[in-house]
Amino acid sequence: MPNIAKRALTSSPKRSVAIFDIDGTIFRSSLLVELTEALIQSGIFTPSVRKIYGRAYKNWLNRKGPYEQYIAKVVEAFEAHIKGVRSADFLAVAEDVVKFHQNRIYRFTRDLLAELKKKNYYLLAISHSPKEILDRFGKELGFDKIYGRIYELDKRDKLTGRVLYTDFISDKAKVLERALAVEDITLKNSVGVGDTESDIGFLKMVENPICFNPNAELHKYAKKSNWKIVVERKDVIYHL
Repeated sequence: MPNIAKRALTSSPKRSVAIFDIDGTIFRSSLLVELTEALIQSGIFTPSVRKIYGRAYKNWLNRKGPYEQYIAKVVEAFEAHIKGVRSADFLAVAEDVVKFHQNRIYRFTRDLLAELKKKNYYLLAISHSPKEILDRFGKELGFDKIYGRIYELDKRDKLTGRVLYTDFISDKAKVLERALAVEDITLKNSVGVGDTESDIGFLKMVENPICFNPNAELHKYAKKSNWKIVVERKDVIYHL
C-alpha cells in the first residue's frame, strides 16, 4: 500500500488537450489537393484525373458550389487512381509537397499552437488527409499525435486504394474519445479548432471551441452555441 501511495503522489498531472483540424484551419489549402496535383505533375497520375474534380473546382471558385463538394471529388479522384502506386513514390511526392508548403499556414493558428505548446498542452491533429503527408506536415508544427486516413499496402508495397478504419477516422469525436482513453490527457481547459461542420463532434467535447474561418453550416451552429468565431483575412484577424 505505501508503494501505491508513493506512485500516486509522484505521478504527473494529465495534460490538457488541444485538437486541431489541419486543412483550411492551419494549412491555407488542402494537403490532399496539393498532393493530388503534385502526383499529376510528377507523372504518377495522368492529367485526366483533373476531369473528376474540375467542374466542382470551378463551381466552388465561382461561388456556385460548396467547397465540400469540390473536396469530395478530389477524394474520389485520389482514391480511384492511387491503386498500384508504389509506396516509395507516394512518400517521395508527399515529402516534396510538405517541403514546398510547410510555411503556408495561418498566423492565428500558428501563434495559438506556439502558445499552447509553451503551456504544455497535448497537441492532437485530426484530419481526413492521408496520414503519410499529415505526419510530415505536423512534425514541424510540434504535434504530439496525428490521426488521418490510412491507405492499405499490398505485399509488393503498393497502395491498394483501400482506406482502413474508415468508420473510425470519419468521426472526429470518436478519434478524440480514443485519444482520451489511451493518452494521459484531459478535457479540462481543453481547446478545439475547426472550420467545417465535420468538426462539430469534437468541438462539442472541448471546453474552449474555436471556429476558425468557418463555412456556413459551422458558422450557423457556432452562433447558436455561442462559440468563439475567428476569421483571418489577408493580414487581419477578426474575432466575431
